[in-house]
Amino acid sequence: MKFRPGAVIPVLIIFFLFSCKESFNEIIPFQQAPPADTTAMQGTAETTFMYGIPSDSFDLVNGQIKRNELLSTILLRYGITMEEIENVVRNSTAVFDVRKIRSGNNYTVFCRKDSIARAGYFVYEHDPTTCYVFSFTDSLKITPFSKEVKKVIKYASGTIETSLWDAMILNGMHPTLATGLSEIYAWSIDFFGLQKGDSFKVIYEEMSIDDKPLGISRIYGASFTGSGTTIHAIPFIQDSTESFFDSSGNSLRKAFLKAPLQYSRVSSRFSASRLHPILRIRRPHHGVDYAAPIGTPVHAVGDGRVTQAAYQSGSGRIVKIVHNSVYSTAYLHLSRFGAGVAPGAYVKQGDVIGYVGSSGLSTGPHLDFRFYMNGTPVDPLKVEAPPVEPISPENMAAFDKTKTVVLSLLDTF
Repeated sequence: MKFRPGAVIPVLIIFFLFSCKESFNEIIPFQQAPPADTTAMQGTAETTFMYGIPSDSFDLVNGQIKRNELLSTILLRYGITMEEIENVVRNSTAVFDVRKIRSGNNYTVFCRKDSIARAGYFVYEHDPTTCYVFSFTDSLKITPFSKEVKKVIKYASGTIETSLWDAMILNGMHPTLATGLSEIYAWSIDFFGLQKGDSFKVIYEEMSIDDKPLGISRIYGASFTGSGTTIHAIPFIQDSTESFFDSSGNSLRKAFLKAPLQYSRVSSRFSASRLHPILRIRRPHHGVDYAAPIGTPVHAVGDGRVTQAAYQSGSGRIVKIVHNSVYSTAYLHLSRFGAGVAPGAYVKQGDVIGYVGSSGLSTGPHLDFRFYMNGTPVDPLKVEAPPVEPISPENMAAFDKTKTVVLSLLDTF
């Protein structure tokens, strides 16, 4: 896959954001939480701060929480007494539960520049955005500190060689970009049937902390071209909800998802006569088999009511859903059912109704997905579901303005 990431021309992006104010929320800079003991820290412009602490005044020791290592074991090495540790924990029980400290996470000890080298602060990095500052100065407390999250608008374009997911991983792109595109086009594009030469463009906002990519926060527009047809994805807020629409104003969200799970492969197709891999006899296979690891989440392809969730001989653990008076679906060979999935339960499109397994007559982990129309099995890969929630007539003028800007931006790269 040929991949070309980069920053979009700033003037175009500014015009884009202001022109589409009906459809896009204003980007507000991320605000940090108050640093520890800020009242005692009035640094100059030359002072270097880390986690809200003037780091120039300390020697820094970086480390990583070891397996089964206690907080007290670390702090005692840097001159902190057990009484101080107990006090700082007791004073901040509502702020952070030290029992949630996880092995493998990083920490930094701020040691005073004297012969004792006693710790003034201990900073524990709980997750990519949140740290907890343990203060052992005049006050014994724990203060949360949020790292600055930078947001940069970028673009990417590429040509598929194998799959969207594999290509983005191989090219060092954050997995959430592939996930975001697959979610937008889940109802319109069969990602298991991508062809070499299919291409895409996308404008997106990437988050980073300390210059490390954190993920994709939003997508401002995209296009996907396959089999000579291009489908644009244009974001627009209607009825207080942002959705993606094609260039004609039809919602990219359809009545049914194209597939009930992500990032697997089709191992067996719908057939009137297939040699059963175990029974070794030819018989109809009225479904599509998706090979995927055990435990892969299986999603309901549409809203509906569960009519069966049980173990059924050769089908193994099976879930059946009636979507309306015409359509119903079935999910076979599950390893287990999703939370709350039982006969009579109502599920929404995208809900996890089970997990891939190999129960029943099965040679390996896979999902046998079946689709019925008026009780008759049909090929799931050939079902054409109508779009829902098109742009309303009263919103069409505003949508056309947004569309013009999005398409113009996509044409710039």
